[in-house]
Amino acid sequence: MLKLFVKIFKTPKNIISISKDDLNQKDFFEIGEKIQDKVKKLFRGSLAIRQIDAGSDNSCEQELVALSNSFYDVERFGIHFVASPRHADMLLVTGPVAKNMAKALKDAYDGTPNPKIVVAIGDDAIDGGIFKDSYAVLNGVDSVIPVDYQILGDPPTPTFILQSLLKILETIENKPSQKK
Repeated sequence: MLKLFVKIFKTPKNIISISKDDLNQKDFFEIGEKIQDKVKKLFRGSLAIRQIDAGSDNSCEQELVALSNSFYDVERFGIHFVASPRHADMLLVTGPVAKNMAKALKDAYDGTPNPKIVVAIGDDAIDGGIFKDSYAVLNGVDSVIPVDYQILGDPPTPTFILQSLLKILETIENKPSQKK
């Protein structure tokens, strides 16, 4: 059985796994309703996400953009993409960190209000992926800013991203110190 994983970094032993069968059995709208309930409870109805491209090949961005199309329409579940890190509850970072993007990534992180939730999306953001140890990159996002969660994939699908966000929200809900 193929296993896909969401790594949780707050405690090294806490790895959330999602099997391929779970993704096929779960109805997309059921996932969305669960996300909506968590967002209402944890973020008073609206989870503001700032997506940052730290030097990616745009494959993860295409999957994130799909979340806003008419099929997925994540705004109906209370998830909003915002233009400024100052309005963000969560940073979604894609791509290996290009040397020229390190300062911009750090500035965005510093501009995000506390408590910050940082998610590295895709293999490139996690450890540099196929660009690892290149002269032009600093490898994964955690080489520049602290990362709380990782979503594996090259790229992860929109449904897998939503399922992973649900698992992240459930983890946050179960840790009283991280509640907003």
